[in-house]
Amino acid sequence: QRVDAQALQALLRLAEERDVMGWASRMFAGDPINHTEQRAALHVALRAPRALRMTAGNTEVSVGIHEVLDRMTAFAERLRCGVFCGARGDAITDIVNIGIGGSDLGPRMVCEALDAVAGQGPRLHFVANVDGAQLAAVLGGLDPARTLFVITSKTFSTQETMANAANARRWLVEALGSDAVPSHFVAVSTNLAEVRRFGIAEENTFGFWDWVGGRYSVWSAVGLSVMLRIGAPRFRELLAGAHAMDAHFLSAPLGENLPVLMALLAVWNQHALGAATQVIAPYAQRLGSFVSWLQQLEMESNGKGVLRDGTPAGPTTPALWGDVGTNSQHAFFQMLHQSPSLHPVDFILPVQADHAYADQHRLLIANALAQAAALMRGKTAEEVRVELAARGLLGEALEQAVPHRVFPGNRPSSLLLLPRLDAYHLGALMALYEHRTFALSVLWGVNAFDQWGVELGKQLAAQLLREDATSNPQIDDSTRSHLHLLQA
Repeated sequence: QRVDAQALQALLRLAEERDVMGWASRMFAGDPINHTEQRAALHVALRAPRALRMTAGNTEVSVGIHEVLDRMTAFAERLRCGVFCGARGDAITDIVNIGIGGSDLGPRMVCEALDAVAGQGPRLHFVANVDGAQLAAVLGGLDPARTLFVITSKTFSTQETMANAANARRWLVEALGSDAVPSHFVAVSTNLAEVRRFGIAEENTFGFWDWVGGRYSVWSAVGLSVMLRIGAPRFRELLAGAHAMDAHFLSAPLGENLPVLMALLAVWNQHALGAATQVIAPYAQRLGSFVSWLQQLEMESNGKGVLRDGTPAGPTTPALWGDVGTNSQHAFFQMLHQSPSLHPVDFILPVQADHAYADQHRLLIANALAQAAALMRGKTAEEVRVELAARGLLGEALEQAVPHRVFPGNRPSSLLLLPRLDAYHLGALMALYEHRTFALSVLWGVNAFDQWGVELGKQLAAQLLREDATSNPQIDDSTRSHLHLLQA
């Protein structure tokens, strides 16, 4: 990272001036720091040990959290051992998680990352997109008698989720009859009336709380699909790893506090060095969905245009993007190395492999270290000349070739090493980025826990679904002309 001792001290003073750790204490205390919705942001309580009492406002929440966790555990154990069966007595072999946003990205990412430790758990499938092609592709390979659907929607009214859920229910009823619904659907929701109307039994409904934001919710009952896939012991290891990072974030001095340091470096890279974006490159195929999860976490949290007091904000979060190594090396690393724009990279690398191909893991490690070194070191014109001359290229041809082979170098990156990609260390990694995101929100002065920017599109979509949409005066002329084209 392009930061010296003087710059680092200035950044640490900024963290003190913005009271990052004071805000962290208020978050852990359950204060309503999500001030636009008058709510706490207490996802850290979801992974706290049973003995640690936590409150949201004046309400003790720990007992209720562990009651739900215990119910999830009991249900998962019954299903995984074959006690909970389908309507015809068949064991459940496939789980379909229907949700969107945090109800999809978190569970999907965790299940992919921990698939190697899932054992004999049921196969897991995800449906999020309202495009029916995704639902059709998933259902096309399943046996209704052996399939369980987990419908995740806090209000049980999320448009995309309920459209997919309704068609999944129709598919099941056509095969097994309506009496089979309670044996093949469970809900993660707080709207018991709508859940009952759908046909899901109350004992198969798992709730969570309004102080759990969607992108921070995989630690709650939203993680039921994860538990069904990997088992309760591994899920609890995930929680334990996240809690360990929580404890570090809350107690470590600023200069040794990993989430705070990562946030300060992000501010430095963007505001002092003019970095255009932030790149994430996990050198682990099982983290293939990590970037998508992190995009929602960071850009939905900090992609805000006003400060907490409602006044205009300066630049906040840059675009965050990336892909797994080594695939990304053959896609966009050309730009990272030689483009005039600066794109800092977080490399994420498990030290130990979770497979038997030791030679390929050594190759993976070598590639990650080499890319980080190349970004830092670069290659000068003189180094290129010496290299090309040794190959026999001389004179004008050599000089013409030199500019194309120069690497500026001095491009910032961080290398995060995981001892291994297991549940504990994945939990710690996720919590690290959660707290980095929160620390950034404090440094920028924005509210990380609301997402009003997604509401306008939802409102307009509801208007466009009305039968009188083309004559609705609230519809603009451009959109109305598109409607006419689509309906022609």
